[in-house]
Amino acid sequence: MNSNTAGHGALRRGLRGALLGATVATALLTLTACQGDDQAAAPPTAAPSGSASAGGNGPEPSRSTGDTGTGSTGPTATATGDSGETGGGNGTEYPDCQAAGLTTAVELQDGRGETPRHFLLTVTNAAKTPCVLNDAPLVRLKAGDDAPTVDPLGEPDTEPVVVEGGGKAYAGLYVFGNDEGGEARYDQSDRFTATLVAGEGTELRGTLIFDLPDGLDTVSVDDAARVNGWAGTEGLAMRPITQL
Repeated sequence: MNSNTAGHGALRRGLRGALLGATVATALLTLTACQGDDQAAAPPTAAPSGSASAGGNGPEPSRSTGDTGTGSTGPTATATGDSGETGGGNGTEYPDCQAAGLTTAVELQDGRGETPRHFLLTVTNAAKTPCVLNDAPLVRLKAGDDAPTVDPLGEPDTEPVVVEGGGKAYAGLYVFGNDEGGEARYDQSDRFTATLVAGEGTELRGTLIFDLPDGLDTVSVDDAARVNGWAGTEGLAMRPITQL
């Protein structure tokens, strides 16, 4: 081998080494660039569940709703008691009925030909709002406020009767207990009057007038007369009275 051949061989080896080194460097650069792109495209690691992120996107803390879990959150029911309108505590949220706000009617409960003894007294609440009737009405069978009142039939019901607007309430009345006939003369009445009782047991102002039913000008009355307390139905008002 001459000197020229040896020189050319050394030059070729040098060129191959330089090319190989450039190829490896290019491959490394390409790999590094791909890894950088993959890292840029990957989504950020999610924060652990239940922890707030730096941007405030974590779950909000729970807020109180005001409900204690012990019942309804609606308004408390109005307490019952004295309405302040009549001065009497009738045990309800409604005022006592006033005579001026009631209309009256009377119905005879005895058959034709029988002595008139049993009557149904009816009052109607002319107002649109409820009112309360207490105990039994103070009924008088003779004219004038000084006339004696009819005794109640037993102890009056202490539960007040709430009369709805336009509604009715009833009281049973027995006026005559004498069975003697002949020429005996008895006290006569051409109407019944009544005073209402307040929740505290005192008389209210105003008088209810109950005109006799058609066909009766007067009825005989005596000390046997009794009145049953206010009731919400005709049956409850009259049932004890019909036993007399």
